[in-house]
Amino acid sequence: MRAIVVTENGGPEVLKEAERPAPEPGPGEVLIDVAAAGVNFIDVYFRMGRYPQDLPYTPGVEAAGTVAAVGDGVREFSVGDRVAWVNVQGAYAEKAAIPADKVVPVPDGVGLDDAAASLLQGMTAHYLTRSTYPVQAGDTVLVHAAAGGMGLLLTQAAKALGARVIGTASTPEKERLAKDAGADVTMNYDGFAERVRELTGGEGVAVVYDGVGAPTFDGSLACLRRRGTLALYGAAGGPVPPFDPQRLNSAGSVYLTRPSLGHFVEKREELLERASDVYGWVASGAVKVHVGHRYDLADAAAAHTDLEARRTTGKLLLIP
Repeated sequence: MRAIVVTENGGPEVLKEAERPAPEPGPGEVLIDVAAAGVNFIDVYFRMGRYPQDLPYTPGVEAAGTVAAVGDGVREFSVGDRVAWVNVQGAYAEKAAIPADKVVPVPDGVGLDDAAASLLQGMTAHYLTRSTYPVQAGDTVLVHAAAGGMGLLLTQAAKALGARVIGTASTPEKERLAKDAGADVTMNYDGFAERVRELTGGEGVAVVYDGVGAPTFDGSLACLRRRGTLALYGAAGGPVPPFDPQRLNSAGSVYLTRPSLGHFVEKREELLERASDVYGWVASGAVKVHVGHRYDLADAAAAHTDLEARRTTGKLLLIP
């Protein structure tokens, strides 16, 4: 089978296509014919070595496809089932053997491309808006990078709960995409904290959902209301340097959290519940999935280059 293999940490150029033996499912595993793999910033972190990962490996922690075979002890899935998974490496390949307890069913009414494009970021939007800071009707929230795959889903999830959404984006085109997703107000990053304060009558927002990191961190703190929450769920623009916790007091006894999806889907029932909710949104049309670009598997390096250069909108997919 074709697969992308990383043998050393580095830039996008370390993503090399190679021929590999097709895997066999072990006990408790499901062999999946991959239809589409999601490209996510966490893939960049693993590739660069920011997150530890044994070498060599096949990257990609999100994909959807069809069950080709099941290992001993698997009762929940059968050959031909449409399924998806997150948080297990191996998606950048034609086939992958994945632990069955990490796999979720894809319901009728959701295409496999949309299933791959929505699961990781959709469940992230789910836990951020329902668990990390449960959005209440009437809240004003700030979503950074609102035209990215994550930002578009976050915007829609917050709007569905009755929030007023302010979204940041780097270009007028991206601002239009965020508006189309339901953002009430959009703006670029220049002076966003002051503009958010003006828009909220000086009060600030209930929560900032920040996946950018270092470039937006100070401004995000500055536009929170008293006892507001900064949910720093990523660092696409670089990690936040160490800082004095006294700043949280000075900002109004605000809360800072650095959550990760894995901690919100540790239990099988929680994974299934969040996945079911996300796919329910997609099937009903309550959430629109925007696939910004599809790349051939061999072009994984180009996908990473485009993602890191912020040349993209919506979700990026690799098609084996």
